[in-house]
Amino acid sequence: MVIDIPRILKHALTPRWQVRRVFSATELAAIEAAIRDTERLHEGEIRFAVEGGLELPALLRGMTARQRAVEVFSRLRVWDTEHNSGVLIYLLLADRQVEIVADRGIHARVGAEAWQGICRRMEGAFREGRFAAGVVDGIREIGTLLARHFPPLGGNPNELPDRPEIL
Repeated sequence: MVIDIPRILKHALTPRWQVRRVFSATELAAIEAAIRDTERLHEGEIRFAVEGGLELPALLRGMTARQRAVEVFSRLRVWDTEHNSGVLIYLLLADRQVEIVADRGIHARVGAEAWQGICRRMEGAFREGRFAAGVVDGIREIGTLLARHFPPLGGNPNELPDRPEIL
């Protein structure tokens, strides 16, 4: 096993409170509003979770952003939707990596290539320092995909919280 000292230091220097420096309360509210607004257009459920850095044991195991996103998908119960249409946008701030994990119902219709494209566009916005705008744009893109594959059928309950989750 190779220990990635630069990555460990980067994660150690990106604690949870750093998330609040990147995303102000106003920006977090805008992300929540974007989720709420787009969910009116489809039967899907979107969650956004951001984490400053991983804990040392996870880093020593070589955990990737994708592996952590799958854990968070389960922990936040994004899979627990009536139509199997939950989508998690996960941002690992220390690595500046975005992962989208979609429930099997929507992933089968959309496919990995579409999710990867959205992730790369969001990461491009992050490189420009446009974190909140990148997240909102990603939410809107996902909303468009969900509206195409899971149009509203009426009586669309909000099954998952819309507020961003800071881990």
